[in-house]
Amino acid sequence: MSSALIVGDASSWARALVRISPYTFSAIGIAVSIGVSVLGAAWGIYITGSSLIGAAIKAPRITSKNLISVIFCEAVAIYGVIVAIILQTKLESVPASQIYAPESLRAGYAIFASGIIVGFANLVCGLCVGIIGSSCALSDAQNSSLFVKILVIEIFGSALGLFGVIVGIIMSAQASWPTKV
Repeated sequence: MSSALIVGDASSWARALVRISPYTFSAIGIAVSIGVSVLGAAWGIYITGSSLIGAAIKAPRITSKNLISVIFCEAVAIYGVIVAIILQTKLESVPASQIYAPESLRAGYAIFASGIIVGFANLVCGLCVGIIGSSCALSDAQNSSLFVKILVIEIFGSALGLFGVIVGIIMSAQASWPTKV
């Protein structure tokens, strides 16, 4: 079925989106998954690290135990790498005659959407964990009994990234390319 039959008299944007190769959408989704996840991890590490170094001036004892916040931020980047590898394995070659078939388009869009969801969920997760890690370092410098209490909250913040990974994996399960004839 040609893309003209799918779109009909739609706007030029709809026609343009249907004529972009599903492999392009897939590649963009995979790149966003890993790129934005690493951006979220870096941002979280920046927020946590700057507060940790500043608070360690007053209380040097907090440096080693508060590195767990940096590790939580780094886990966000690892989530993006894992999902990018999973999405990469979903790509299959399709004959040129079927590249714009509805099944190919659906597979490309599913991988694209999965990458977008994982990337931005991990961006928000990295920011969340970074901000909580920052407050954990500052609180621990003032009162060491608060460390474990805030660390529990940081674990719940880190779960946001896992939710994004789960949703991304569920969405990528919809990616099935047409079989070769």
